[in-house]
Amino acid sequence: MAKNRNHAGAGPSQRQLRVGELIRRALSDALARGEVHDPELNRISITVGEVRTSPDLRIATAFVLPLGGKGADEALEALRRNKHELRRLLSKHLSLKFSPELRFQIDDTFDRIDDTRRLFSQDTVRRDLDD
Repeated sequence: MAKNRNHAGAGPSQRQLRVGELIRRALSDALARGEVHDPELNRISITVGEVRTSPDLRIATAFVLPLGGKGADEALEALRRNKHELRRLLSKHLSLKFSPELRFQIDDTFDRIDDTRRLFSQDTVRRDLDD
């Protein structure tokens, strides 16, 4: 039975999740070890929270956040400026047919968690949940 991979709302495949995690680890390690030849990038401590890949694994979007959440724009600029070198480093560490194009976005997971907590702490919401 063939799977319909183009089904709207379908989540990522196991392969996408596995490759995304491999890329996340390799990217985190490369950044932590300062393997990129950019002093500005190497002085920023960056957390790679998640990497999502396209179904064909040719595009990888890394969700990143600088330590403490300060200087996010500068961190994104430095990562984007060095994306070709990071891609080359990834291709050395991963055995994929194609090294994915890297894209970077700020990880807003913690902001969304705070917003959700704030929402649930409102009296009107708590009252509705208790009913």
